[in-house]
Amino acid sequence: MRKVIIVDDEPLIVEGLRKIVEWEKYDCVVVGTAASAKEGLAMVEKHDPDILFTDIRMPGMDGLTMVAALRSEHRDLQVVVLTGYRDFDYARQALNLGVFRYLVKPSKMKELNETMEALSEKFSRIEEQAKTTASQGQDDNASANNFVVNQAISYMEQHYKEKLQLTDVAEKVYVSHWHLSKLLNSTGKSFSDVLNEIRIENAKKLMEDSSLHIADISERVGFVDTAHFSRVFKKYTGMSANEYRNRYLR
Repeated sequence: MRKVIIVDDEPLIVEGLRKIVEWEKYDCVVVGTAASAKEGLAMVEKHDPDILFTDIRMPGMDGLTMVAALRSEHRDLQVVVLTGYRDFDYARQALNLGVFRYLVKPSKMKELNETMEALSEKFSRIEEQAKTTASQGQDDNASANNFVVNQAISYMEQHYKEKLQLTDVAEKVYVSHWHLSKLLNSTGKSFSDVLNEIRIENAKKLMEDSSLHIADISERVGFVDTAHFSRVFKKYTGMSANEYRNRYLR
């Protein structure tokens, strides 16, 4: 039996979907439901489902980022979006990230049945062509992987002044810290590399203000001590902060 999870902050939607779809007909069973994105993510980690029906416009939720995270970290998970949000561009982005279907509430029974039939056909193809499909699955996830990486970097660019850790950023983009680390490493840079580069680029800009001491700049870009800042600055620029300021900002 294929495992299904339903996530929606409207209890009537959850119960309705759970009851009206003939899950057994499609060799499926609902193993859990959730009323929030956070609960839904925990449910996915716990049950490792094959299919996820989810709304992507719930309170405190970045829908596209969560979808990208799910597709990136759970390669074979088939995500069906069931939402009241009627925006073509948003739907297009969701589909580009690997969503199997984007259904608008209230969905008709015919649409739900067609979705389940299409899913059954897809699972059959996967089972018949395991190796080929596995390779294709990696390609299908490229957009989701890139989206997660870009969202992570964007968050780091906005919060580089803070005491950021890998786990903090991973939580914001809905993936585990080890998965985010793997995605960043695939770009040729570690989490520390990305964060330090962002901080050093912003430090260079601050150096244009001659009234700021190196210690002030170090603190403003998120370093806890000037010595560490100096070592990192030299590593990424090939010269000390004072040398850089004297050479380029006279």
